[in-house]
Amino acid sequence: MKKTFVLVSLFVLPVVIYLFFASGVYNFGKLPVLTTGVASINHIDAKVDFKNKITILGFLGATVENKKGNAFNLNQKIYKRFYKFNDFQFVMLVPKGAEQKVAELKKELGHLVDIKKWNFVFSNQAEIKTMFNSLQTNLELEDDLSSPYVFIIDKDGNLRGRNDDEDEGTKYGFNTTSVADLNNKMEDDVKIILAEYRMALKKNNAERIK
Repeated sequence: MKKTFVLVSLFVLPVVIYLFFASGVYNFGKLPVLTTGVASINHIDAKVDFKNKITILGFLGATVENKKGNAFNLNQKIYKRFYKFNDFQFVMLVPKGAEQKVAELKKELGHLVDIKKWNFVFSNQAEIKTMFNSLQTNLELEDDLSSPYVFIIDKDGNLRGRNDDEDEGTKYGFNTTSVADLNNKMEDDVKIILAEYRMALKKNNAERIK
């Protein structure tokens, strides 16, 4: 019995403690704010707003056909999992003139899931660059005004991400070319920010009841 107790103490108990604290960090941690006051999308399209929404912001560029694979990855790995949350949306900025290409993409995406929360906003080069630059990242737009990266914008219009990522240090966005990045990092971070707002809502409701 003594030997069994010692073995449990030495090997099993530390694992249990680690899992407990790891779970606590995940459940109660907050996704860091990396940039405050991202440019408002409402100024470009009055029907779309970051306010009171958790937004996945992306830049499809003029050659939408070259980003179909990225869009499908994002649709399957992130959108399909979270789109039923009321305050969750996708916003994709696209240069004017690519409307027909977007219509074709929407039709293909719609075969897999209801895409009512995919918002495509058409704009000019200056506005797209202003939006991207307002994120204040270490990334750059490609020549066709596209980026393989997407970004998490919170309900106050702030960019959320990681400031201690094991691979990048500060992680501003998520690479939609990489299924691993979407599965292993972005999915977790979306869960965290959704949980953060759910906990805040529960707290506010509890305070009102008192």
